[in-house]
This record gives sequence, C-alpha cells and structure tokens, in this order.
Amino acid sequence: QVQLVESGGGLVQPGGSLRLSCAASGRSFASYDMGWFRQAPGKEREFVARINWSGGSTNYANSAKGRFTISRDYATNTVYLQMNSLKPEDTAVYYCAARYFMNTGEYDAWGQGTQVTVSS
Repeated sequence: QVQLVESGGGLVQPGGSLRLSCAASGRSFASYDMGWFRQAPGKEREFVARINWSGGSTNYANSAKGRFTISRDYATNTVYLQMNSLKPEDTAVYYCAARYFMNTGEYDAWGQGTQVTVSS
C-alpha cells in the first residue's frame, strides 16, 4: 500500500497561484494512477485531476481545465497540482489519492488533505 502526504496549501488572493505537492511512500509509485480531489464545506468530495501511472495521460474536471496542471516526478515520488487563476470557489480541502494501475473505480489510498483558501 502507498502512503500519501499532501502539502502546499494556504491562503491566496483571487487570481493567485498555489502548487500542491503529494509525497508518496511505500510500494512502487510508478504502479499507481494519481488523482487530486477536493471537498468544500457542506459539499461532497469532487474530482479535480488525474494522471496515469506512466504520466502519459491526464484528465481534468471542467472547473480545472485551463487553470490547473497535474504532473508527477518519479525521482522524488511526488505528484503536483499547479493551480493558477484561483477563484474563491476553489476554496476546499484538497486530497491526493492513489489507485493501482490495474484497478478501476475507487482509489486505494488517500492523504490527509491540505486546506486551500482563496480570499481577499
């Protein structure tokens, strides 16, 4: 099982940028698809972005397209979410998740989350 630890959240003004990091440890990082999800107060958790095990395929929620970029670094076993042009509606706890590449559906492991607040 892989263990995940997020970092990089904080308070940012509208229009600003943040880069979230997710450090993975445990079993082979390269065997996992990686995703970012978020949960705002009073709302259900929602998908933000995904990158497949090889890094060759990415998917984004419509709300993230054109503003967010997911990437991964195999040397450091880290997944990143670069968030630009942030809006107040991006305020949420952001979670990193991992899913073994042969699995489908639910993700296998989750981080503890990092708070992102977009406010002036």
